[in-house]
Amino acid sequence: MKISTAWKHPTCHAVQRWLVALVALLLSAMAAPSCGGGVRQASPGGSARGRLAGNVLVGDYAGSRACQGCHADVFARWLRSPMHRMTRDAANTEVAAPFSGESFVLRGDEARMLAEGGRRYVRLTSKYDGERLYRVTKVIGGRYREDYAGVEVSGTEANARMLSDEYVLPVSFLRFSRDYRYKGYSVMTPERPGLKRGARWRTTCIFCHNTVPYLSTVLDELHGEGAPVYQGSASVELPAERRSKFTITDEAALGRALHAELERLGADNQPADDILAELRAAIVATRRYFGEQHLVELGVGCEACHGGARAHAADPSHVRPTFSLVSDFVRVSAPGGGTPTPAQDVNRTCAKCHTVLFTRYPYTWEGRSRDHAPGGSHINSGEARDFALGGCSAQLACTRCHDPHAEDARERLEALGGEPGDALCVQCHERLRAPAARRTHTRHAPGSAGSRCLGCHMPKKNMALDYGLTRYHRIGSPTDRERVEGDRPLECALCHADKSVGELVTAMERGWGKHYDRAALRKLYGVNLGTNAILVTLERGKPHEQAVAAHVAGRARLEVALPLLVPVLGNEYPLVRFYAARALESITGRPPPFDAHAPAAELVENAQRWALQLGVRQQEPSGRKP
Repeated sequence: MKISTAWKHPTCHAVQRWLVALVALLLSAMAAPSCGGGVRQASPGGSARGRLAGNVLVGDYAGSRACQGCHADVFARWLRSPMHRMTRDAANTEVAAPFSGESFVLRGDEARMLAEGGRRYVRLTSKYDGERLYRVTKVIGGRYREDYAGVEVSGTEANARMLSDEYVLPVSFLRFSRDYRYKGYSVMTPERPGLKRGARWRTTCIFCHNTVPYLSTVLDELHGEGAPVYQGSASVELPAERRSKFTITDEAALGRALHAELERLGADNQPADDILAELRAAIVATRRYFGEQHLVELGVGCEACHGGARAHAADPSHVRPTFSLVSDFVRVSAPGGGTPTPAQDVNRTCAKCHTVLFTRYPYTWEGRSRDHAPGGSHINSGEARDFALGGCSAQLACTRCHDPHAEDARERLEALGGEPGDALCVQCHERLRAPAARRTHTRHAPGSAGSRCLGCHMPKKNMALDYGLTRYHRIGSPTDRERVEGDRPLECALCHADKSVGELVTAMERGWGKHYDRAALRKLYGVNLGTNAILVTLERGKPHEQAVAAHVAGRARLEVALPLLVPVLGNEYPLVRFYAARALESITGRPPPFDAHAPAAELVENAQRWALQLGVRQQEPSGRKP
């Protein structure tokens, strides 16, 4: 199956003539400056007065600084936003981690964090590569954790020789707990035997965490099936009925644009036999040559979402930017055909990055698998893809809930779980505005947690960045058969943590006129459906399901869950172990005295010894088949 970015916003604009493209290159030095200091190229197509001619080629971009004069307040908030700060030059930003000689150890390998002469270093001692010194050049993220990229150097002096390309370094600093973690354990990566530097920064993090010309991000979408994988390939295919369709309308114009892009990258630019061959050549060249110098700017800038806005910056009174695709060689159709709605244009923009199923973890929600008709993602950063799978994406834009220009205040997001979220939903679902209708619909008392729209239709069941849970953005119902018979725990158990599988299923059947297959439920939960839904998920669940159950057990302080949480510390995915450790601390009120990075067997042995000291006895798991 093709690894695709099918739901990303392919915005492209053709080079009209090769001569005009050449002139554009000569004029690039005169282009308006931007925050990141990347390549600037004048727009080859220009625009008629009052009409945006294109918003996807590098020449269509002006950089965020061009927005500052007219949008000073928004610009100031944006500079401080986590999204803009997604990638920062380490020499010109604050860093949360101390870098004062502290070390992080994993299976005998060590990363020591150092600072000297105003520069930060990671000295990596590893069974893989021996001892190597890396100068930190990039700080990635920073709201919940910091990751780092760096170059290997021969010493800490200012003129030390650089020995490598920039690589993602194998250690993260967690701002919420003020400690370090192996970088790979931020997602569902299996246990690792030691520390090893990651992949090249320019072939991994660079597209979603910075401002890139849209053409560069959608080369595989324009190619279709069989396209090579490259930096722009970030997501898994959506079902056909949920996918936007991109149609090349002028192959010659696209070919000229690709020719100019190959020249910009400094790649071999031999004539190709057809447009697919030209697209493949552009993808290979992007994979091989695209680097920081080819960005519009470092970090996520204004035009990462608004598209190339050079024409608007030059004539703001008459030329307006747009989230729609503006190109003379490709057009986009909405899922099912037709012109995309404004909400679909916005959501497709967000989905350029928030559309991933991380790593090769094989499972998704709805009882699906990653490589076969995948369901929703289980973890942070897949929200826009999940939203596309739900029922509201044609009319509701991501920006109705999320502030695109600043950090989302936790208080504001939490408030959406109450009356403000209800008010948003009833703008379309007018029949549910009346309290009597709401009671009939929810089977819960008006004003209670069970009567709130987002509580049931966007439940908190996805793994967040801080070992908590965040909302699942595939808008549906906890009574949907696919969820009830395919996922653990039942979504109603997220609130009703004391209830059994049988109690919850019977209540749903009685309240909403549903009927669920008991054989399917026994396959998930065991033959005894009288067992507690959270406890049996801890025992029998898939890893991402166990993480959810661990969090709920900790939040509810289910002491009966303690014997079942200890084995979860041996999960093959270390990220799940952190959820179990957090739950143990929440229930006992004591920080577990063991290293959550230890090998699984050692971790479970230490946890069992600690549990015995607390008087916790092992018990027969409640959901085991006889």
